[in-house]
Amino acid sequence: MWFKNLTLYRFNKPFNVETEALETALQDFTFSPCSSQDISKFGFSKALGKQGDALVHSAENRHLICVTKEEKILPGQVIKEALDEKVAEIEAAENRKVTKKEKDSIKDEITTTLLPRAFSRRSQTRALIMPELEMILIDSSSAAKAEELLALLRKALGSLPVIPLSFATPIETTLTEWLKAGSAPMPFEMQDEAELKSDSDEGGIVRFKQQVLQEDEVLAHIETGKQVHKLALHYGQSIACVIQSDASVKRIKFSEEFRAGNDDIGGDDPLAKIDADFALMGSELVSFVNAMRDALGPFEQQI
Repeated sequence: MWFKNLTLYRFNKPFNVETEALETALQDFTFSPCSSQDISKFGFSKALGKQGDALVHSAENRHLICVTKEEKILPGQVIKEALDEKVAEIEAAENRKVTKKEKDSIKDEITTTLLPRAFSRRSQTRALIMPELEMILIDSSSAAKAEELLALLRKALGSLPVIPLSFATPIETTLTEWLKAGSAPMPFEMQDEAELKSDSDEGGIVRFKQQVLQEDEVLAHIETGKQVHKLALHYGQSIACVIQSDASVKRIKFSEEFRAGNDDIGGDDPLAKIDADFALMGSELVSFVNAMRDALGPFEQQI
């Protein structure tokens, strides 16, 4: 339930799909497990997992959705060894070289044979559709996984006018100014971790952890032209995170004190507790994203 990363996208047009219509749209693209010959499957799954039945969980016009991906694990080395063995048998028996086209066909046959015996792994990615922010917040550290979720949602809805979040002033420029000044604007507070990169391809990268970032050793790298591309921050008393120059937010941790605000809710009803946590997280993420916008400046205008 509690998001650990944010990959952020803005709507080009207002999102006006109601919960029931969204639920109906996703139903044609629900997840089903891999069959014996499937190498992967991808689809929408229950937003609250075992605690719910709906593909969309909505509260306060915020919509939680989830996708599940199952992939068969076929190590490349296993396929290569089987292919090499088969090719060697054919070449010895027929006294000729096996062509590339033949090798590709044999490889496909081997894959088909091994698929029913292959292990599989599943992963899930959740997203929050936030009309009040005109944004989608995806709980993924991978842009590729985020785009995969958006592609399926676009297919289900017919269209999805979103663009990656970007700011008029490059984030690395703003983060560098914060580090030089020795502080971030409230309610953010700089922590002891940063990554600095040079603009030139040969300038290199330097990372600092558990170090006072205002020390001369750190500032000297800025003097040589490096800029801050990752910076660890606290947001008020609720969130610890790392903001990156691509506008993503990684390693989000909601504080125990903040999460404890719902400890008395639910009792014997786990769904009530999850629903309360969802409302608490959603409201705080709205405040967090608005604070990001205030601190990092206006969004980049798209032509």
